[in-house]
Amino acid sequence: MSNLPTELFGDVLVIHTPDELSDDQINRFVRFVDEREQRKIVLDMNLTELVDSEGLTAILDCQNKVRERHGDLKIASTHTINRKILEMTRLDEQLEVYDSVVDAVNSYH
Repeated sequence: MSNLPTELFGDVLVIHTPDELSDDQINRFVRFVDEREQRKIVLDMNLTELVDSEGLTAILDCQNKVRERHGDLKIASTHTINRKILEMTRLDEQLEVYDSVVDAVNSYH
């Protein structure tokens, strides 16, 4: 996972998360996000099929690291299960979650 697909919209970096955010990939995922220098990041989770508790913790770790450099991290996902997981764990109260990448990117402006 040394290279995740990304897109840049002005000063907002969109990172397309992998199929699975679970134990095997967490450290590489966090390192990948941390190595990006942008302060405005959107995680596009539409294609992520599995997020376990370690994956959720990793997302919060990434958010904390981005906030340390005075930025923010937001989530874009229409994936019903991912939205439900974020809701059930109340992470949707700690992370801004949007229905589309466009909405998440636009929220920075």
